[in-house]
Amino acid sequence: MYRNVRGSSRYPLAIKLLHTAVWVFFNVVIFYLLLAVLTDRLDTWAWICLALIGAECAVLLFFRMACPLTIVARRYSDSQLPNFDIYLPIWLARYNKHIYGVLLALILSGLVWRLVE
Repeated sequence: MYRNVRGSSRYPLAIKLLHTAVWVFFNVVIFYLLLAVLTDRLDTWAWICLALIGAECAVLLFFRMACPLTIVARRYSDSQLPNFDIYLPIWLARYNKHIYGVLLALILSGLVWRLVE
């Protein structure tokens, strides 16, 4: 349930939309990098994607594995649901870091393999 903070319920909606947009953006980044590694096309965009993923990982580490948007959304909600701050199914929101962590580990392993072969 969202609390009505500062007299408006627009804040939680805006945060949820922004968080979902960022999630979609990073999906595009991750899957572009996956495609680049699978097809051995390590172009400039692949390295930009790698830098973006590195920046995302640094932000998550800095915020103790919590997305800054989740931290902001907590100000407006008492919900304990894993998807209270993003438009994702509960199971995906709950295991998001696990799923993408494994995927990223596979991508990075493939990248290293491509670079040393």
